Amino acid sequence: MKQPMRVYADTSVFGGTQDDIFEEASNLFFEQVRKGHFQLVVSGLVEQELRHAPPEVQAIFNELLPMVEVVEESKAALSLQQAYLDNGVVTPKWSDDALHVALASISECTVIVSWNFKHIVNLKRISLYNAISMLHGYRSIEIRSPIEVLDNDEQK
Repeated sequence: MKQPMRVYADTSVFGGTQDDIFEEASNLFFEQVRKGHFQLVVSGLVEQELRHAPPEVQAIFNELLPMVEVVEESKAALSLQQAYLDNGVVTPKWSDDALHVALASISECTVIVSWNFKHIVNLKRISLYNAISMLHGYRSIEIRSPIEVLDNDEQK
């Protein structure tokens, strides 16, 4: 039996469930997680950021938590994050965004999904994230919006 794809979801995907623009795709993504299409990976950083989220967003996270793999910060993740910062992928102000990508990369996720088009799902930055990851011994990672990973056959 085929193993489900390992997908890291950052905080924006959970928040997207309550956003007019991203609600439908975010909810479809989480529905497919529930059906076992993806092995959802999140981090302690996602948990921390969601502490300030609306109760409806927290409820979705808490409902999914039993089927989620939670990865924690490590020396390897912090080192990769610092490499992204040192190489100007993002500025230190956006270091948490770099940490999301680093955590997904070191956790051997196939893809990270995000609605953050400025600092994560951004063509120029994706190339830089992957180049630096590969220089540090990690494989490249797909960086996509949730809509791009949905199983469209499932929606028919």
